[in-house]
Amino acid sequence: MGLFGRRGTNAKREEAPVEETVVEVRDEVAEAREHGPWDRAEVADDEGRIDLGAVWLPGVPGMQMRMEVDKATGQTAGVSIHVDGVSLQVQAFAAPRTQGIWDEIREEIGASLAEQGAKVDDIVGPFGRELLARASFREEDGSRTLRVIRFLGVDGPRWFLRGVINGPAEIATDGAAAVEAIFRETVVVRDDSARAPRELLELHEPRIGAGGGGGGVLKVEEEAEKPAPLTPPERGPEITQIG
Repeated sequence: MGLFGRRGTNAKREEAPVEETVVEVRDEVAEAREHGPWDRAEVADDEGRIDLGAVWLPGVPGMQMRMEVDKATGQTAGVSIHVDGVSLQVQAFAAPRTQGIWDEIREEIGASLAEQGAKVDDIVGPFGRELLARASFREEDGSRTLRVIRFLGVDGPRWFLRGVINGPAEIATDGAAAVEAIFRETVVVRDDSARAPRELLELHEPRIGAGGGGGGVLKVEEEAEKPAPLTPPERGPEITQIG
């Protein structure tokens, strides 16, 4: 309750403590961050990441990317990376100054997945709490295979980063090391605009060299509709393989 203050004559007296509380929360987040994903303020411009706007990704040899465009709005809704038979979807969202939103979002996603018939576990992963969902999917040849989907979430300074790892059952153990490393070195670039919590931070076509340095634009060949939570990513606008 104290974080939001009270209306009326006591508002001015509580204003300073509220600001102090915000600073304390930010300091705690900064001290707890032993590894990425990173905030823009924590990295230099010349680290060679791929600039996608609100998200900077590290380039990994052999990785393929596609931008995911919401056909209804024309907004670039996310980016998917494919490495060694495993995919990672990354999306960045606005978040409140004073509290994270991953706990709430994780509960909502878990309930939605369970309604769709998936087996869902809330576990501790390399980035904290994550959801591990298992579901059977029909392949193009008509056969059915067990797929594993992992929902990752990281709360940062006024942003929330979600990662969705999708692949064969082995990704529940040690089969996702490559995409985990990409997610760990991702940088979120949150602008100073006032935004509602959960508002999508828009991406743009990729450029090599974050911060404007280092290179040309990679061509996106076509648009793709944003995949549903339990739908394995379909073939979308691929970008030339890196490395």
